[in-house]
Amino acid sequence: MISEFGFVRLATAVPIIALANPEKNSKGILELLIDCQENNVDIVVFPELCLTGYSCQELFFQTALHEASLQCLLALVQESKAIFNGIAIVGLPLVVDTQLLNCAVVFQGGRILGIVPKTYLPNYKEFYESRYFTSARRVRRQEIVVSGETIPLGTDLLFQDKNDHRCVFGIEICEDLWMPIPPSSIQASVGASLLFNLSASNETIGKATYRRELVSQQSARCLAAYVYCSAGWGESSTDLVFGGHCLIAENGVILAESERFQMTPSLSIADVDLQRLQFDRTQSNSFNQSFLSNLENNHIRYILCDLPQVSSDQFLNHQSVESSAPVASLDSRRGGPKLRRSVFPHPFAPAEKGELNARCREIFDIQISGLAKRLAMLPKQPIVIGISGGLDSTLALLVTCKALARLTGSTNQLLAITMPGFGTSERTKNNAKSLVTALEIPLQEIDIREICFAEMKLIGHNPFQIDIRQIEFTDFCQILDNLESENHTDLIFENVQARMRTSILMNRGFVIGTGDLSELALGWCTYNADHMSMYNPNASIPKTLVQFLVRWVAENEVASKVADILLDILDTPISPELLPSGKNRLIQSTESTIGPYELHDFFLYYFLRFGTPPEKILFLAKQAKFNQNYDDFTIRKWLKVFIKRFFQNQFKRSCLPDGPKVGSVSLSPRGDWRMPSDAEDNTWLKWAIE
Repeated sequence: MISEFGFVRLATAVPIIALANPEKNSKGILELLIDCQENNVDIVVFPELCLTGYSCQELFFQTALHEASLQCLLALVQESKAIFNGIAIVGLPLVVDTQLLNCAVVFQGGRILGIVPKTYLPNYKEFYESRYFTSARRVRRQEIVVSGETIPLGTDLLFQDKNDHRCVFGIEICEDLWMPIPPSSIQASVGASLLFNLSASNETIGKATYRRELVSQQSARCLAAYVYCSAGWGESSTDLVFGGHCLIAENGVILAESERFQMTPSLSIADVDLQRLQFDRTQSNSFNQSFLSNLENNHIRYILCDLPQVSSDQFLNHQSVESSAPVASLDSRRGGPKLRRSVFPHPFAPAEKGELNARCREIFDIQISGLAKRLAMLPKQPIVIGISGGLDSTLALLVTCKALARLTGSTNQLLAITMPGFGTSERTKNNAKSLVTALEIPLQEIDIREICFAEMKLIGHNPFQIDIRQIEFTDFCQILDNLESENHTDLIFENVQARMRTSILMNRGFVIGTGDLSELALGWCTYNADHMSMYNPNASIPKTLVQFLVRWVAENEVASKVADILLDILDTPISPELLPSGKNRLIQSTESTIGPYELHDFFLYYFLRFGTPPEKILFLAKQAKFNQNYDDFTIRKWLKVFIKRFFQNQFKRSCLPDGPKVGSVSLSPRGDWRMPSDAEDNTWLKWAIE
């Protein structure tokens, strides 16, 4: 377990089964435990009845099999002490008094920690378990003596790591999961963050898909990790085939899945984030209500265990062996194994193309629906949007066109205004005009430079140390064109333009906002200027997702002429275009000033969605392979900028206009994010103090 970051490494292990041969099966289990140790696994679960095989049928009544499986279990527990530091969970038939139980046995360090019997015994279609076994509900005792040791027995057992209160696990067996209220639901509601299932689920057409959805949904419903391990090669094929299907899910997301029908032993491994699960549970008062209810109604026994604690360097740089887990491969470019879970550099957008397209369509529809509802409630008036030729206003324009088309079948009510200023480039100006024209929307161009010059003169501001009291507008423009230094900045000069644009828009009709989530997080907007509107369909969409959405619209929603303009907008460097862009100056670059949006969106996602501390965000950024494009100093630098700007600019977020929430992260002061504007950032910047 990575103690400082809260990751625990879990595994499913599927041995080759030798039916009714516990001695041979225990050797196969030991070999897989060696692999687990080499892969730094903390907890591993094996299939149901793996010491004997699930399909022994009438042989389950044989005393010889009972005694052999128990003796092999005891030998396995002792031999594993020298080869595996973690916790193992194996299945076997166990006679308790006169009852035969289908059990999961938990052991570590040469000691059995507890035994959990199966509750629900299927006795329909191909299953005949009630013929052989007794349900846990009918077990007459809570402890048994095994080899002179008193061992807790029952379905009320939860196992807790004594070094980390977040690491609590419960166990159920196969059919238990298929029930309306599985034991794992109760276990999760009284504190279990990890749920293990020993299974022997046979394969039929479509069953793997159903099983995958079941595991995924149970992990989501329980706000937990669910680890499912099913029997594979070696089980009887008289009437059934067992595929060895294994799944590791975390709160609805499949982290690892085995290939079915393997004819060799296999491991599937994933790193589960306990801190992330705790954050979701802490936020969910509904979950905590179920916790209190079930704690009152269920007696729970907690068994302490001791998972090995290692640093992140030890955890990741330990020599790895090959594994069936798709995330387990070595990355030769980085010189070592990576975290056993996917960490995507663009967490707001799915990596798979088909899923990304579906996500973009859904987001686009949410934006359209939200805006359409607002517009439907308005008296007839002009709908106004400022168009710059940049990404954000482009997306807002596309959404507005669709919303109006759905409401009225026409975009005649829409007025697009482009307002070139001192920093506007020919490329963005032409793209703005071309896009509006191609969409057949009325366009008005208002050059704001002269009126901004007059306002600066009125308030007595001299931009860039130019005394403008005695010069004319044309002279001022000439001076700006000849500025040679790239270091000239003037916040008032920029804000005058931004506020002038908003003033013009506000005086023309109902104003559609264009700013995105990333800009709101960083405060990269002018207060009471582009910060303000009457409805903002982009309010909870980060910059990287804006790019994906505009590209998706270009590829799927518009004619080729419009698509070509959208693609050129996508290729245009991101800029507020507020500083002079004369012949001797480069165009103002947003990302050069505040940092790359792909980094900031990564920081934003983990900071808001999971409450991830900064040190862990840095760790995850490396796992997302940002260190292939940015060195450690650069990533740390921009994370510090993100935190400082986020705290400094809450006052802008406290008075945001309405806008639809589209994903799991939002900064609306009426929804997800309520924060004092004068909060201090010291706690989040301790790591940055040299």
